Amino acid sequence: MQSSKDTVCAISTAQGMGAIAVIRLSGSQSIEICEKVFSPARKGKVLSNQKANTIHFGSIGDGNKDIDEVLVSIFKAPHSFTGEEIVEIACHGAPYIQQQILQLLTANGARLATAGEFTQRAFLNGKMDLSQAEAVADLIASRSEAARRVALQQMRGGFSNELINLRTQLLNFISLIELELDFSEEDVEFANRSELMSLIDEMMRLLTKLTDSFSLGNAIKNGIPVAIVGHTNAGKSTLLNTLLQEDKAIVSDIHGTTRDVIEDTINIEGISFRFIDTAGIRATKDEIENLGIERTYDKISKASIVLLMLDVNDPDTKIHEAIIDVKNRLDEHQQLIVVINKMDLAADSSQNRFNKEIFKELSGVDAIVPISAKKLQNIDALTSELLKTVNLSAIDNDEVIVTNVRHYEALKKSLDAVERVSEGLSSGISGDFLAQDIREVLHFLGEITGHINTDEVLGNIFKNFCIGK
Repeated sequence: MQSSKDTVCAISTAQGMGAIAVIRLSGSQSIEICEKVFSPARKGKVLSNQKANTIHFGSIGDGNKDIDEVLVSIFKAPHSFTGEEIVEIACHGAPYIQQQILQLLTANGARLATAGEFTQRAFLNGKMDLSQAEAVADLIASRSEAARRVALQQMRGGFSNELINLRTQLLNFISLIELELDFSEEDVEFANRSELMSLIDEMMRLLTKLTDSFSLGNAIKNGIPVAIVGHTNAGKSTLLNTLLQEDKAIVSDIHGTTRDVIEDTINIEGISFRFIDTAGIRATKDEIENLGIERTYDKISKASIVLLMLDVNDPDTKIHEAIIDVKNRLDEHQQLIVVINKMDLAADSSQNRFNKEIFKELSGVDAIVPISAKKLQNIDALTSELLKTVNLSAIDNDEVIVTNVRHYEALKKSLDAVERVSEGLSSGISGDFLAQDIREVLHFLGEITGHINTDEVLGNIFKNFCIGK
């Protein structure tokens, strides 16, 4: 990490051409450096004498050469995003203008910010903890309403506040246990074991809830993977094209047209679903098609939701075997939805056959949806079933949902350590062993919020931010 005492600058808006661009400075010399290149429209105005949270119109230039007319916003320490003096220059969005202003600022004492340095300074200056800082990156990268809401809730401290509160209580207990060790010869007990057990039970419930939420959080952040599987010509590619509202996959009456996996993401009521069109499952001697079928089975194992498509008009469809084959490949956390396609062409006899046979296999099937992918019939019912697989109430109620893999791993380690503390309390182990397990809990919780960190960990986290943030 470079010196946090420097004044840094960067373009904080998206790269490329735009109507407006914002260039940000942060550091003790931000206003001073800006004064060297900024000429206010009102003569005699001095930026350093202006109040915080004010905007000033003028021009930026190098000597007698004007570069652009700009608006300059001033934020003074400690009441700013980074906790330092911040100046934001809003200029016209031509890349040439942006680069000219950056060159002026660096020539007058600023240096270019590294990736994520503004947010890193906010963390180092106590404006946010580490989990909140990481939520900033998640908010910037959010691709759906659900991802935005979860990231915003975490950025406001919803996740870390609960952990910090429990960690503080645990610190009080370990302090008392450490005090007991100092008086070990007198056999005194300062830490109430019953109260400690109550706290540990509460922590176990919270940590279990948080770790369990990761499957939902990871799906919200990266898109819920949905594998569309079934026999050849069941209408899988047609359904994918219908959902995406574009001809993404080739549709043909020829069996085995789809030989590879085709993926794309769509947003349904604020939730991202990553649909995967797979090769049709059938017995074939075609080596390339068989490779595609192997990938189909691989995608089934990795999907959160599997849509098994069956052709209502295909007399050769073995309904029982098809459902059993897919069910046997799923675990308890995966959802199976049977989609009966081509209902617009179905005769009464074929419908009756499906109705009789399909209900025999209801066990382990989360829903059965009859549709016509080609005629767009009952697609709304299918999307409704997809949404039912997501715990929307947790999102609507702003519950804490873990989306970060680093947090998830630290929470699992914390939970393991908490369970050891619980076992130790039940068995009555000595205070020194109990204190060691509690220290591990504090360590792993501290890794999440940043109360325990190293420069290497911080550098690895903030390097994944965009420049200017």
